[in-house]
Amino acid sequence: MIESWVIDGGITVPVLSEMVLQTLRARIADGLLETWLTSSSGRSLAFVTNTERAMVVLLEGEGDPGEHAVDPGTDGSSEGFVLSNGQHDEYPDEDTVPLEEAFRIVDHIVSKGSWPPNARWVVDR
Repeated sequence: MIESWVIDGGITVPVLSEMVLQTLRARIADGLLETWLTSSSGRSLAFVTNTERAMVVLLEGEGDPGEHAVDPGTDGSSEGFVLSNGQHDEYPDEDTVPLEEAFRIVDHIVSKGSWPPNARWVVDR
């Protein structure tokens, strides 16, 4: 059985995989650039964007350093990643992915439970 996911701080009803991207887009339009989802198996999925690139992190549980999507060989860094606590972060571009790629990754994780086969990520454990 595929796990279900809820948006932290939101409605406790699981978000349908068909609706996760619409929900993320709506949150971004409302200026909410950080979104956390929690699965029924205890995993967490973090999505933080500056509206052009996004950091996508998958954690197996509390205290897990996790794994995150990468864009190897990309030079530079990007600002504008605003966390819910007001903190403004800057990340190396190789540690983030273009926004549409991030949407694709999140959609696959929520609907299939795993990274897309052709996505690039690193394990931070």
